[in-house]
Amino acid sequence: MSNNVYGIDLGTNNFKVYSKATGKTMLEKNTIAVIDKNQIYAYGDRAYAMYEKAPETINVIFPVVEGVIADYNLLQTMIFDFLEHKTKARIKNAEFIIAVPTDITDVEKRAFYELFYKSKSKPKKVMLCEKPIADAVGLGIDVNEPTGVMIVDMGADTTETSVISLGGLVLSDLLHFGGNRLDESIISYVRKEFNLVIGQKTAKLLKETIGSALPGREDSMVVVGRDVVSGLPIEMEIGSKVVYEAMQTNLESICTSIKMILEKTPPELAKDIIHSGIYITGGGSQLAGLDQLFEQITGIKVICSECPEESAVRGLVQIVSDSKYKRLPFSIKK
Repeated sequence: MSNNVYGIDLGTNNFKVYSKATGKTMLEKNTIAVIDKNQIYAYGDRAYAMYEKAPETINVIFPVVEGVIADYNLLQTMIFDFLEHKTKARIKNAEFIIAVPTDITDVEKRAFYELFYKSKSKPKKVMLCEKPIADAVGLGIDVNEPTGVMIVDMGADTTETSVISLGGLVLSDLLHFGGNRLDESIISYVRKEFNLVIGQKTAKLLKETIGSALPGREDSMVVVGRDVVSGLPIEMEIGSKVVYEAMQTNLESICTSIKMILEKTPPELAKDIIHSGIYITGGGSQLAGLDQLFEQITGIKVICSECPEESAVRGLVQIVSDSKYKRLPFSIKK
């Protein structure tokens, strides 16, 4: 098999590209700054730096929303420009394998397939793979075994809870919210409690710096926002307790989803999950105390991924490289 293989995970906040030839993963913000309705002004990290700061003439968009493609043409242009110029990839006759969420329609899956298959690069082969299975392989789990494995993938716009056995999905539940919803809940809570308007980036920083999935953390952080009453920018100190209370309801929804999947899991697979534990991955899983929260509500040990944002994309290349996984990816026939 050639080395000209790329595993691609198109997330809402970041897209990840793993090159088999170099063995490296490149991560870039999945953001595009647009001028004149359809002209790309900047993309990736540069475009994300403009988010919430750009004038009206520049529109900053996220081309993937809730796990599905929202702007096909701009996303295709960005991905292939990134591959050609930033990664110096040899995309002519390359093989692509793309991670896709499970609970999306066939039409939405076809859009992921055609994004690469109908590109100017004329790829040799395009395959799709369900993201929870790619996650499991990337975490070093042999998914072909007749053993139940539970994966919770918490992304920016989606949280997917899945039970895998014998290379297939036994159960799966896709929640249409993730890390971004937690940020929004912090924005609305701070506005309601303190009459302070903060931006999405500030809320994300609060969550990552002093946020926790469990009560009791005693850190604080000074943020700048706009006072609703005076309309002027002011500084204010926000504590961990405030951030926890803002996120609490949404975290409970994720816990409910996990419990619901466990209740539906066949007894023999449930026995395997108790022995092997619950694996959590995805960028959102880096929230402090999230593993302890899941342990408390399920009574099952929780294993955190070392590189949660990269587990799916690493698994993809392993799937196409190792013959024992050859039946896991699939193509979309005409």
